[in-house]
Amino acid sequence: MLERYKSLITAAGGKVHRVEDWGRRQLAYQIDKLAKAHYLCLNIEASKETLGELETGFRFNDAVLRHLTVAMDKAETAPSIMMKHVEREEARKAAQEATT
Repeated sequence: MLERYKSLITAAGGKVHRVEDWGRRQLAYQIDKLAKAHYLCLNIEASKETLGELETGFRFNDAVLRHLTVAMDKAETAPSIMMKHVEREEARKAAQEATT
């Protein structure tokens, strides 16, 4: 599904600056009787028409529970705070497994 959205953006002349997979996380509240969901962060540069098409795809896709679109002045390419936290967790788990 992610590849389909990325190809939609690039085919329309947009750019995908950053894709972060935050993994499966606990939701703040249940949505459709689900307590956990998979989180992704996409930083893209696209036209308004492409963005509208992308949001329509999110709206009618049953696998997408929620989405948020935020307009920025410039592209963010550095890892987000959330991604740094995920990487620290993975490194900690790997170190624990290495010691056992």
